[in-house]
Amino acid sequence: MTLKTERDIVKAVADDEWMMNLLHAVKNLQLPEWWICAGFVRSKIWDMQHGFSIRTPLPDVDVIYYDRTNVDEKKEKEIEKVLCQIVPNISWSAKNQARMHEKNGLKPYTSAVDGISKFTETATALGLKLDEQNHIVLAAPWGIGDAVNLDLNP
Repeated sequence: MTLKTERDIVKAVADDEWMMNLLHAVKNLQLPEWWICAGFVRSKIWDMQHGFSIRTPLPDVDVIYYDRTNVDEKKEKEIEKVLCQIVPNISWSAKNQARMHEKNGLKPYTSAVDGISKFTETATALGLKLDEQNHIVLAAPWGIGDAVNLDLNP
């Protein structure tokens, strides 16, 4: 199946038990403004666009959230540890977007999605989460065009 629309992407994720398990695991932490993003989403799209039946291995699974009340990096490490207990054998990476502007030398981000919009490539500037009714929500501040067309742009 070739993906063309946001609806196609959401359906592909909904049909992927592994991805859904990870989304539920992160949702259960009740992090503010949380998303699983970057390669987690892009690789799914690109695997499907190439017709791969085996998932491309991910170096990590990126979880972001936005919490101005606690920007201590130690909190991110605690979240990673909890996620490793919930779903082992995953290299989890948690980053609070309320502090990442400092690392990237930018103005403070206003939200987690604003942080996603600052990712290095447009095809990777994608996030997924589950809403209160467990519906998949896709954040694509630069759109999905580059991801579904296999284009890599800054």
